[in-house]
Amino acid sequence: MKKQSHADKMKEELDIMLSKINALEVVASGEYQKGVVKVLRALVEGQVHTINEFEHLKKAIDLLTLQLFETQNKIRS
Repeated sequence: MKKQSHADKMKEELDIMLSKINALEVVASGEYQKGVVKVLRALVEGQVHTINEFEHLKKAIDLLTLQLFETQNKIRS
C-alpha cells in the first residue's frame, strides 16, 4: 500500500473544508453570511493552489539537481 504524502493529506482536508463551505453557502441567508462564505472559499482555494505550486517547485528543484549531477559527472569523465 502506498503511503499518502503530507501534501495529499492536506489537499484531502482542504477538499473536505470546501464541501463544508458549499454546505454553508446553501444555508446562508444574509449578505454577511454569504460574504463570509466567499472569503472562506477564496482562502481554502488559495491554500490548494499554494500546495500545488509548492509541489511543482519541488519537482523543478529535483530535476535541476539531477541535471547538475549529470553535468558534474560529464565534467569529471
